[in-house]
Amino acid sequence: MVSVPVPSWRLRAAFARRLSDMYGREVPAYTTLLEVSAEVNDEVIRRGGDAGRLGGIERVTAERHGAIRVGTGLEMRQAAQIFAALGMEPVGFYDLREAAASSVPVVSTAFRPVGADDVERSPFRVFTSLLTSADRRFFDAGLQGRLEAFLGRRRLFPPELLDLAVRAERDGGLDATSAERFLTLATASFELSREPVDRAWYAELEKVSAVAADIGGVDRTHVNHLTPRVLDIDELYRRMADRGIAMIDRIQGPPRWDGPDVLLRQTSFRALAEQRRFRESDGTVTTGALRVRFGEVEARGIALTRAGRALYDELAGESAERWAARFPDSERRLAAEGMAYFRYEPAAGPPPGGGPPPRDLAGLLDGGWLRARPIVYEDFLPRSAAGIFQSNLTDEGVRDASLSGVHYDRRWLSGVLERPVHDPFALYAAQQETSLRDACARLSLPFPEFPDFPVIPEDRKDAS
Repeated sequence: MVSVPVPSWRLRAAFARRLSDMYGREVPAYTTLLEVSAEVNDEVIRRGGDAGRLGGIERVTAERHGAIRVGTGLEMRQAAQIFAALGMEPVGFYDLREAAASSVPVVSTAFRPVGADDVERSPFRVFTSLLTSADRRFFDAGLQGRLEAFLGRRRLFPPELLDLAVRAERDGGLDATSAERFLTLATASFELSREPVDRAWYAELEKVSAVAADIGGVDRTHVNHLTPRVLDIDELYRRMADRGIAMIDRIQGPPRWDGPDVLLRQTSFRALAEQRRFRESDGTVTTGALRVRFGEVEARGIALTRAGRALYDELAGESAERWAARFPDSERRLAAEGMAYFRYEPAAGPPPGGGPPPRDLAGLLDGGWLRARPIVYEDFLPRSAAGIFQSNLTDEGVRDASLSGVHYDRRWLSGVLERPVHDPFALYAAQQETSLRDACARLSLPFPEFPDFPVIPEDRKDAS
């Protein structure tokens, strides 16, 4: 039996802390973002109410998501191996090419823990984007060839790190000495490179897309942004602006309203001019600046079902009044109408009034048989992610709309990664169904009638 002194979730928590410390040194405004987030969270908790309904303060304080960008399938696969060592699996497929009005030639997934208990122990995610160099709308054949040759020559992750990652995934963690070495190498792999940037090459890619230049115009990857979680994002937005930090134009995602918080709201401070070294065409090295990295912050709400998500997509961009008129205005309605995911448990004490239990979920909730607690949305919104990217670009870039794009999807990405990419809806539905079946069994109740309830057949419980 293998002894595992440092399990994967502790590696993940330690890596998140080190990445945060490193990014704070590189981008001091991120430290300000953490300070303001902590102030706002503390005030929200002190105001009372059920502020911890979507995660206790310890979880919210520790919560981060990072973002990186890679250039090739091999780089994406190696990144997946490193995150697998941390107990993080690919969840969801996001096509930012279609979600952005400007030129953002990437498809993405998010690496995160998938078990509810594992998420609570260390809620860390990395939104990872892959350059679509074969898409003719952005790259002609000549530029594609030179870009892929450049990417093929670089090595983002040292072999020792990858070997340790394989061991950690296989054994569920590492011994203390190996864990320290793994964390040191992994953190260093995401630091901003100090090597000079080829100015002409970077500028050529930047004409197509600033995102493409940030991926394929440099010799390594880096943390593009790191995101804390805040309990009142509107208040944080005001306070950051009051401190003189330029924020993007608006908060992305659902509007602020008096009903339940759902999905994800995000904003950021604008990309900062960072000093970088450049290699000129005559071989000399000069100093200049690039604006590619920024500080993002997020507020998380309840995970929506496919029906809830369809209504959200329909209302995206509508006024807050239009949203309030059409979107379910209570957790009870979200649950009863099959619009959001919840964990169910027997209500405290016997139901009032006696008589047989209702056969439908709404009746069980209203009659005091069951109570529901929301499942936090752990994933991302492609339109919001693209909006953040787009708001931090200095130029819209170039896209030839007369040409057809290359088709990519979750199945294709699973092949690139050589591991399954989970469907986030299936993960939430499994948590909900398991909790409801357990609660009904404890109360000796049949599974309730709920036409839109996303029951997962037994033979598909582990499908992604």
